[in-house]
Amino acid sequence: GYLRELMREDYRVIEAENGEEGIRMAVMHTPDLIISDIRMPDMRGDEFLHAVKSDERFRHIRMVMLSSEDSTSERIQLLQDGAEDYIVKPFNPMELKVRIEKFLK
Repeated sequence: GYLRELMREDYRVIEAENGEEGIRMAVMHTPDLIISDIRMPDMRGDEFLHAVKSDERFRHIRMVMLSSEDSTSERIQLLQDGAEDYIVKPFNPMELKVRIEKFLK
């Protein structure tokens, strides 16, 4: 999708269709960063965040959450639960790239 195209020129990108596939991909590839939408099929983004951050193998992986809602309460909860950042869609592609670069330095 759009995010893959945006990031692939600078990073090796592995894409998953949903949270359960994302966990399988994390086991296989141990990514440096995960970008996850809050709204996705089968497993909500907050559930995916909790699954990643509660697993000793993945706890160190930085997570950026994307949401179509600018919800202060959701943002606070996700940051408290371990997300490194919360970005509201639509987002500026350059802003996303700059934020990601900061996490991967």
